[in-house]
Amino acid sequence: MRTFRTHPSGTTLPGAPRRPSLHVRILGGLVLLATLTGLVSGCGSSAPAIIPPPTRQVNPACGTVTLAVNPWAGYEANVAVISYLARHKLGCKVVLKEDKEETSWKQLAEGSVDAIVENWGHDELKKRYIDREQLLVEGGLTGNKGIIGWYVPPWMVEKYPDITNWRNLNKYAYLFRTQSSGGKGQLLDGDPTYVTNDKDLVRNLKLDFTVVYSGSEDNLIKAFRKAEREKTPLLGYFYAPQWLFSELALGHVSLPPYTPGCDASSTTVVCDYQPYDLDKIMNKDFALSGSPAAYLIENFSWTDADQNQVAYDIAHRRRTPDQAAERWVKNHQETWKEWLPPKK
Repeated sequence: MRTFRTHPSGTTLPGAPRRPSLHVRILGGLVLLATLTGLVSGCGSSAPAIIPPPTRQVNPACGTVTLAVNPWAGYEANVAVISYLARHKLGCKVVLKEDKEETSWKQLAEGSVDAIVENWGHDELKKRYIDREQLLVEGGLTGNKGIIGWYVPPWMVEKYPDITNWRNLNKYAYLFRTQSSGGKGQLLDGDPTYVTNDKDLVRNLKLDFTVVYSGSEDNLIKAFRKAEREKTPLLGYFYAPQWLFSELALGHVSLPPYTPGCDASSTTVVCDYQPYDLDKIMNKDFALSGSPAAYLIENFSWTDADQNQVAYDIAHRRRTPDQAAERWVKNHQETWKEWLPPKK
């Protein structure tokens, strides 16, 4: 998830513009062209020329589709279901490429990857690869809302009710000291490549804490579970949607509220993380290729509960991604049928 501090174009905040999808932009251009044509031809004709909207031609054969796989459970759930449907319902050969987010964007632009199926913002990459270089296109929303923040285990909320207000963190900093935190309170982050403002927030809010990286989502989950089980203090970076919230009611620490632009500079950011509308990114050639897999990916949209169910099955119940996807697909036919190209 998550590498850049800048806020995404997919925001749901009032007044924030959203970059139109490729097909909306094509349609808008055709409408403008039709209007101009009508104005010109109207001088010698009783009716303006009408240009029909673009139609999507979907090829019957799928071939090979290559999907990026980024390192967190929610993404794995998305790709499990998309991959299962692409193979079993569309006859595609699916290749999965595991890598970090920014690497996946580069591979997408190069054409060695066809789609990223859960993107957390990355507005700078969108500006480069979509707006300037025009190599990629937005592939629609996933239906999931991304929330990043700081959390403490439930027992701490019960024992220290005011700990969920950032202004009280320094009062409790001594509780969070570890061998890795250099005499300050520890703020445990995940993979260093995730989107994080945490070092800047600690500095700018003058908190007596230091950021320590656990290295992965799995390590964060293990740390929160252990902290709750053994009643040890933990302040950690985490995010939703994530299946762990169905097991632990983590306490969300309230930082100063997010406002548009408050996180634009590392030297001044003192606000909470922006909520994200998670979306998909596709290679432009793939998106326009007529592949039924491109149609599936663009139309894929589900709920946080859907994602958490599949992710929980994979991470906690030890099902394979295919087993978890198959279980979900069997019980949600009315949802995924809408993602598939219409039968001719």
